[in-house]
Amino acid sequence: MNEKQPIFVTKPYLPPLEEFLPYLEQIWESRILTNNGPFHQQLEEKLCEYLGVKYISLFANGTLALVTAMQALGLKGEVITTPFSFVATTHALWWNNITPVFADIEPDTFTLDPAKIEAAITPRTTAILPVHVYGYPCRVARIQEIAHKHGLKVFYDAAHAFGATYKGQSMCSFGDMSILSFHATKVFNTFEGGAIVCHTAEMKEHIDNLKNFGFRGETTVVEPGINAKMNEFQAALGLVQLNHIETAIGKRKDIANSYRQRLSGIPGIRCLADMSGVKHNYSYFPILVDETSYGRSRDALYSALREKNIFARRYFYPLISSFQPYSALASADVQYLETAHKTAANILCLPIFTDMTDGMVQEVISCI
Repeated sequence: MNEKQPIFVTKPYLPPLEEFLPYLEQIWESRILTNNGPFHQQLEEKLCEYLGVKYISLFANGTLALVTAMQALGLKGEVITTPFSFVATTHALWWNNITPVFADIEPDTFTLDPAKIEAAITPRTTAILPVHVYGYPCRVARIQEIAHKHGLKVFYDAAHAFGATYKGQSMCSFGDMSILSFHATKVFNTFEGGAIVCHTAEMKEHIDNLKNFGFRGETTVVEPGINAKMNEFQAALGLVQLNHIETAIGKRKDIANSYRQRLSGIPGIRCLADMSGVKHNYSYFPILVDETSYGRSRDALYSALREKNIFARRYFYPLISSFQPYSALASADVQYLETAHKTAANILCLPIFTDMTDGMVQEVISCI
């Protein structure tokens, strides 16, 4: 391993410290650390404004937001979802005693294939949980048609989709709910954090009750809730981050374009193109490695990059359906998930982050 600084697949963006310090001083002076404090309220308002949505509820992290969304929707039985995601998507189902049913993905966007959804519906199905993978939108119109036909809820794991839009609409505006992650690795981060976007004041109140032990007011508990509140430090960082989000996305776009241009002549390396009608956020930069054309496998390239202190990521590999808690499910059988398995075997996410220099990009390209 050489001694140069490692280049990670992503790196948290932190704004200038002098912008954050006044918020810390206010927190110290007020002694309001959590429980729907002023920065929490401000961040909800600012995020609604930025994302173009009416109602948002902030959470300590995205996984708690997922778990709570299922409680708020009253889901049970089975939920159809993708195996090509981070394990939190399916773990949240398990914590709600819901059985995940896996369906295959599309080869070009890596999102849940609507053509495979209907075949997976059973009398026990209560909802569909698609994922906007790498910020590429799911086939939202077709998924909604299927859900309406069968009387199902639709809620989106939009962890990768912050700031991304489809046909002029925030990707958080589709379905019954959308769940966001503000983890440190995301385009927009609050150290840890997450949110649920919903569409009515009544549902937001229900969600806010659930994330605060079920309290409504000081002395009344209306339902068995959980402690999932975002604290004031997280909210303060979010407020500062919002001042830089468009600049951050713009820099990531430049990096993505640079990768595409410089990789275009390499046989066996395929980059995803931007989709028509989509404002991308460039949360990740995935490539597909065709071993036959490229001359070495994805795993060989992954190892070669690591030897150069370049930490790309096989994201998502293995599939969720391959992990021990889920591999025995009937829907986890390889025969039903051929595209997902092929994608997982060939996908590699290259480093992309706001502070990445052109020299770093060139190091990655040279190694490939």
